[in-house]
Amino acid sequence: MEPEGAPHFESLYSTTQWRLDMTARTTAFSAQPPRRPSLPGRRISRRLSTLSSAEHEQNGAPTGSTEQEFTEEIEKIKRYEDFTTIDWVQDAAREQLRRRARRKENAGFFERDGQLGWRRNLRDSYDAGQAWIVVTLVGAAIGLNAAFLNIVTEWLSDVKLGYCTTAFYLNEDFCCWGEDTCDDWHRWTSLWPVNYFLYFVFSIIFALTSASLVKAYAPYAAGSGISEIKCIIAGFVMKGFLGFWTLLIKSICLPLAIASGLSVGKEGPSVHYAVCTGNVISRFFDKYKRNAAKTREILSACAAAGVAVAFGSPIGGVLFSLEEMSSYFPLKTMWRSYFCALVATAVLAAMNPFRTGQLVMFEVRYDRSWHFFEVIFFIFIGVFGGLYGAFVMKWNLRAMAFRKKYLSKYAVLEATLLAAGTALLCYPNMFLRIDMTEAMEKLFLECEGGHDYDGLCDTKNRWSMVLSLLFATVMRTFLVIISYGCKVPAGIFVPSMAIGASFGRMVGILVQTLHESFPRAKFFATCEPDVPCITPGTYAFLGAAAALSGIMHITVSVVVIMFELTGALTYILPTMIVVGVTKAVSERFGKGGIADRMIWFNGFPFLDNKEEHTFGVPVSSVMTSEVTSLPSAGLNLRSLETIMSQNKYQGFPIIEDRATKALIGYIGRTELRYAIDRAKKEGFISPDANCFFTQPDSTALQTPSTAAPPVTFDAIESISGQQSLDFSRFIDPTPLAVHPRLPLETVMELFKKMGPRVILVDYRGRLAGLVTVKDCLKFQFKVEAHETTRDDSTLDERQEKLWDVISRAADWVADKVMNVSGGRVRLGASARSPGLQQSETMDPRDRLEPIRASRHAILDGTEDEDTGVELQDR
Repeated sequence: MEPEGAPHFESLYSTTQWRLDMTARTTAFSAQPPRRPSLPGRRISRRLSTLSSAEHEQNGAPTGSTEQEFTEEIEKIKRYEDFTTIDWVQDAAREQLRRRARRKENAGFFERDGQLGWRRNLRDSYDAGQAWIVVTLVGAAIGLNAAFLNIVTEWLSDVKLGYCTTAFYLNEDFCCWGEDTCDDWHRWTSLWPVNYFLYFVFSIIFALTSASLVKAYAPYAAGSGISEIKCIIAGFVMKGFLGFWTLLIKSICLPLAIASGLSVGKEGPSVHYAVCTGNVISRFFDKYKRNAAKTREILSACAAAGVAVAFGSPIGGVLFSLEEMSSYFPLKTMWRSYFCALVATAVLAAMNPFRTGQLVMFEVRYDRSWHFFEVIFFIFIGVFGGLYGAFVMKWNLRAMAFRKKYLSKYAVLEATLLAAGTALLCYPNMFLRIDMTEAMEKLFLECEGGHDYDGLCDTKNRWSMVLSLLFATVMRTFLVIISYGCKVPAGIFVPSMAIGASFGRMVGILVQTLHESFPRAKFFATCEPDVPCITPGTYAFLGAAAALSGIMHITVSVVVIMFELTGALTYILPTMIVVGVTKAVSERFGKGGIADRMIWFNGFPFLDNKEEHTFGVPVSSVMTSEVTSLPSAGLNLRSLETIMSQNKYQGFPIIEDRATKALIGYIGRTELRYAIDRAKKEGFISPDANCFFTQPDSTALQTPSTAAPPVTFDAIESISGQQSLDFSRFIDPTPLAVHPRLPLETVMELFKKMGPRVILVDYRGRLAGLVTVKDCLKFQFKVEAHETTRDDSTLDERQEKLWDVISRAADWVADKVMNVSGGRVRLGASARSPGLQQSETMDPRDRLEPIRASRHAILDGTEDEDTGVELQDR
């Protein structure tokens, strides 16, 4: 299970500061004599051959239960290391060796008379089928949770407007089920101002409750979570982000946040709670409890299921996981994602939360075709989608910077005030007052069939509807910019789709008006007589697709999701045109959607495999030259512990001695710490005991044929007479190593494709340095900052002025409240008191050192000694 107390770490907006202050570390090797190139392929093959030989040695001798116990204990420790990266290569190798070891252990029990018994077959079948059992359970749990959230969200959204006289727990649709004129649903009062006030009060209560629960119990439940999940699936560890409390609080607070009227959606958080469900359930299975690489496959499948239940689109969910979430997506992961999404949508359909047989609220069908002259307007909608995405991402990042700098101490107050302001602005507008999914349902549908939708289809109201839709588009865009990122569960999918739908419907109404004004024009010659030529609902549908593609920078999955929503096969081509234009326009303003921008903004160590880099520098320009290494012999226990306490790195290269620096291997910090603690636990060890990282009779440089298995561990032997400790079985004698002249682009591809935690740099067998993902990202950010140099002083001044205005307004309100209450209520004093500022729980992603003035980003590789949070480089 996840630990209860997730560490709080400082705001990561200081990323920009260290980008500008950082200087490149260069090491010159051009003056040294040439040598045979050490290509990464040769190093990789050497490593794989070693693992293969290690497996054969493992089969040759039975593995003891003590060794297996040590291995699993170490794996459990490494599974929960916070803010570290996972070595996928070693995880995969360990899993293969573990399977072989268990087969060897149970050979006697499962074999009879030299033949494989039925128990062996049953055990192998269960081991092979664990993945399908997990994805089935996870899919069912996700479907049940999605049905519960849909029902609760609808009721909370409608209770702001009125109540059902027959049953208070029914929303408006269920209360008026099957009735043309509903007498059971009533507004709260017959007075419009009173209803306005109650709508305002309900919004404040819902937002206050949601933000308070998130602050008190699960700060990681705030926001969308997609950017963090991308990093987690790529190998970054964040304790508590996928834990049970995050799942529970996210599921409770998400309906409250949606019902509060904030311009946030549930589709992004659906991915988060789906992945949390998969993480929690998979921990009950040993196969996934100890192996992070295997868990990554389940998390990718859960992300697909989350999108599937949010949009009612199982195939779209799989493609979304492939296109947006996963950096590694083999065929077996695709099958499991498909099956998990299938189970989740099947359970959701069986629950039938809307009692219509539909999986989502705004599922529609189109029975009319489109005309080729409409392509011009489709392109216009696509251009809008690209511009919308670029505009929202730019200003939302600025709003996030302002929030982290000034508002991080007032997370609950900020969310409450945003909900209050949203309620005041949105209630007068018919498209902003209702839930965004309900608004899309009205905007998507055709006008024919006797449905008027509150005058939307009435020709007399056409221009008033155009103005109302324009106001809704502009106001919703502004609200999305300032609301997305506040400390409640908040997504951006549905708000963006609602913005695109209102804009698209407005364009559709204008095109329809144009056609009715000039019906005989040659431009409209393909229109059939006596049949409606223009369907404004399809323009709303295409606008939603354009806005979603523009904000997320995804293409194929958007087309499939929209197709599964509408079932309109004839509109696949217009959707592809719109999304293609949106993608082309979006790329002009920068690569990556809002999730990628948030990863960049927060400074998470993530290498996007969709990006291509051409730096033209060797890895020696990026590597860390001053490396803390350990000699293979001549180091006592006291000195070793001193080195570990003074350096918070994730591992240490092993060299022959300080003079030659001949590279022998690499040992992880977790393995070394575990080995020392185990030795102390088994008996008294003198601080002067000698520590050896190679066998005394072995050569300094081991060959693959004689190397000890780098991924298995034996019990530590403490020789009483000599007082020595042998750590040789804990080191990796064949770490991934490259030549210092190897291009940086190749090293980045190694990190993307193979996923090692660290790559060593050696020159003629001597350790020259090492490089991590964070080192590559630091150099990349420095290059980008150099290429796009701009003066942010003006922006900082504007933010300072804005904060000054907000502070003055808050002081004025506090003084008025204090005067009215006769001094009994002191809002200003409580808000500015140090105690409240200290106790205000902030998002762990926004805080590293709440008291100390110095601020660090994750990529700095520093440690907060006050809280014990380790943000290691290696």
